Order: sequence, then structure tokens, then C-alpha cells
Amino acid sequence: MTLTRRQFAVSTAALASRPALPASMASSRPNILFLMDDQHRGDCLGADGNKVIRTPTLDMLAREGVRFRSAYSSTPTCTPARAGLLTGLSPWNHGMLGYSKVARKYPCEMPRLLRDAGYYTMAIGKLHYAPQRNLHGYHTALLDESGREESVDFRSDYHSWFYSQEPNVDPNATGVGWNDYKGKAYVLPERLHPTTWTADCAVRFLDTYQRNQPFFLKVSFARPHSPYDPPPRWMNAYADAALPPAQVGKWAEHYRARSWDRDDIWHGDVGEEATRVSRQAYYGSVSFVDEQMGRIVEALTKRGWLENTLIVTASDHGDMTGDQFLWRKSYAYEPSARIPMTLRWPKGLIEARRGMVSGHPVELRDILPSFLDAAGVQAPARLDGRSLLDVVRGKTANWRPYIDLEHDICYGPSNHWNALTDGGTKYIYHARDGAEQLFDLTSDPHELHDRSAEPASANTLRLWRARMVEHLQVRGPEWVSGGKLVPRPQGMRLSPNYPKAEA
Repeated sequence: MTLTRRQFAVSTAALASRPALPASMASSRPNILFLMDDQHRGDCLGADGNKVIRTPTLDMLAREGVRFRSAYSSTPTCTPARAGLLTGLSPWNHGMLGYSKVARKYPCEMPRLLRDAGYYTMAIGKLHYAPQRNLHGYHTALLDESGREESVDFRSDYHSWFYSQEPNVDPNATGVGWNDYKGKAYVLPERLHPTTWTADCAVRFLDTYQRNQPFFLKVSFARPHSPYDPPPRWMNAYADAALPPAQVGKWAEHYRARSWDRDDIWHGDVGEEATRVSRQAYYGSVSFVDEQMGRIVEALTKRGWLENTLIVTASDHGDMTGDQFLWRKSYAYEPSARIPMTLRWPKGLIEARRGMVSGHPVELRDILPSFLDAAGVQAPARLDGRSLLDVVRGKTANWRPYIDLEHDICYGPSNHWNALTDGGTKYIYHARDGAEQLFDLTSDPHELHDRSAEPASANTLRLWRARMVEHLQVRGPEWVSGGKLVPRPQGMRLSPNYPKAEA
């Protein structure tokens, strides 16, 4: 489905024929719609310059608002990214430096703050909390935790619905694993796909909403995270497309050998054809999610609420899909750490030029302050994030000059790092042995040339190393000693700021 501006318009006659909106819907406080997907790399977006990918909904929202071309996930795996999103904090301050469980409760939590401010809070799709129905302030949720093991204590709402429809069918009949590199078209009817179910639930919520309070609706799609399993029509849509090949720098040669024989590898050269099939299915999954997002925005528009709703889109992290012979996520490199992020503000909230493209470095921690700003709510404690609405307003004089990235040991002991980037330069410190990398993202967006050993880049390397020292020295001598970065081969998955009851 290709969305046009006309599809977003609502005629005066159509509005006049509808029941009057609840008083809160006409108030100055906007509804908030947060459209999120999982493992969506930042360059898989038409508005980002990708001429092959089909993302008309996200492109439309970018044209109608602002696109952040230097948006990142500081700790680019699912749970630490979602902790930053939930709390508005940096990794050190929310406590998750690597993959672990989102804590049961934090001092400030996005849905709880909005609920307490009078919003009706609803989540649909993937939350990835622990336990799964610890909702952190959502009034209610319909969960798709389809990639996680179920137990006698938990079955996702999607799976309950699936078995009500097809009690004798395996939801995983396509046969591709949750972290596999392989791609394959979904073998069941499209109506059963979790991406369809997530959008169906969101559309029904919007079609039937009648409460006398603004809503905060988070819709979190579990794709394009593997399994790469779009419906056949979207798999076929990219069968003959000029998909970009995997980009591999000479420095990545040590990742060529497969990490193991299973299909859920984290590094390995699987060959040109297998890589292409993976990317074909990944692109199809992205487009399928975008199409379903379009249905949600269309439902919002039909209710007459487009211009009374703040819409933000983002992903928890990206996906390497074979670049640098790497798969999955958790890396400092652009396909893993950079994400697509857009914000469309309603008329009357801000007077600003639409179709902006901002290069200011932003991160998931900035989304909570943005929602509080739009809702007119003061955060009860200091947050590390800043309101993205300030970028739209032009209040960027004191915006951060760069963003911090990091991940504790993941997959193997060598994948353990800290990084800084301003969207134009990236510095990576490999904590296992103290090795460094430096990339000029402006001239080398695919990070093919590591400039850390080039004499011409020595001053730049010293500058960014000094910035890393300044960033990490607050953490103590295990991180910085004598003004120098200290290798940390043992790792630290949780910082001292992780809620003590969870440690």
C-alpha cells in the first residue's frame, strides 16, 4: 500500500458526520502515538536516501515532520535499548551496559509518568520486559513476545489469538529461527503473521477509543528482527531488486570464518547468494512493517486525530545483515547502532518548517523527555535525554556534540566496546585489549577504512580518545587510570546504578 498525502487528508464533510470528540481530544494536550519496530537499520529508509527500500509511511512522516539522520541506540541490543527508552537515561545511569533483563521498576518510567499525568496508556506488540506482564505503568497491553520461550506462567496475547484461530497449526511453521541469518517467505496465511496482528490490534484500538482523556499508544512490531519472514508478496517485491551488497572493510577479515555451524551465527561469510536472500527477506520485512504502520496512521486520520497527535517512530537498534561479515546486532558499527527516527508534530504544538532533516546526535533516551514536553509534564528527576521538540523549535545551542555508545561482552569476548560519534566521526575503543578504531562517516559511511593508524588522523584520534577519557572517568579507575583508558577483559554487564533489587 503506497500512502499519499491525499490518504492522510480528512474531508470536512467526513469529520462533520462523526460523533463529537471527547473534550480531551480537543484540548491542548496531544495524543501520543509511538510506532516502533525491532532491529531496523537506519539506512533502510527511503527518506535516508535508500532508492531500493519501499517505506512510504515512514517517508511521509519524515516529510510531514523531522527526520533525525544521526539517531542512535546507545546499547544496541533489545533489552538495554528498551531500558533507555523506558527511563530517558544513559546506559550507565539506567544500569544496563549489556544484554540483561529490564529492571522491574525505575524511578522514572515513560508509561507511568504519562499515566499519572492523565493519559490512557496502551501498549501493543513487543515490550520485552521481565516478567512479561510487568507493564511499568501501562493501563493495559496486548503482547507479542513471539520470539521468546513461553512457559506455564506466560503465553503472549498473539499466541493465544493464533491458537484461537488455528489450534492445530504451528505458528513457527516457516522454520526460520529467531536469530537466524536465513530468510524465507512466511508459509502461513498473511492474516496470521504477527506483523498483521499487531497492526490489527492498533487499528481496533483507534477505531473504538472513546475515553475522555488523551491516549499514549505504543505499537511495537517484533519485525524486521529475524526471522526474516515477510509474506510472499513482499518477498517477491525484492526478487529482482538491486539490493546493496554487503559492505566489508579489510579490517573485518577476521570475521570471515563462521562463529559456529548453526544458522544463528554472529559472524561469518555465508556467500553472496545467501547474503542476498537474507537481505531480500529483511527488506521485505521492513516494507511489510511500514505498510502496517500506514494502516495505523490511516485509522488515526479517519478519526480526525492526525492534527491532535504527536507521532514518533524509532527502532531499538539496527541489524548488520552481513556487513563486515557480521550478523544480528550489539556492535558499534552504523548498521547495528544507527536507527531510523522521525517525529511529526500536530498543528498548534509547534510552529516550524516541516520536512526538516536534523544532524544533531539523538538517541532513544530523548524520546521520554519529548513525550513529557508535549504533554506539559515535568520529569520528577533529572533525565539524560532531551526533548526532540527543542530541535524542531531551533533550541539547539547547548545540544550534545556527540553521543555515547557501548556494549558489554556479547556473543564472544572480543565483542566488547565503548564508542562516541557525532554522526560524522566515530571513535571505538575495544575494551578487551584496548584496540581503537576511527571512522570518517562523512566520506566513508560504510566504515570500510579504519583511520586509527593513519598519521594524518593522529590529531583526530587524540581528540576523540580524550573525549572518551572524559566520558568514562566518572566510572572509576577500572575504566580510566592516570588519564588513560583501561582495558576491561572481564566486562561489567550491570553498572552500580542498576536498581539494587534486581542485581
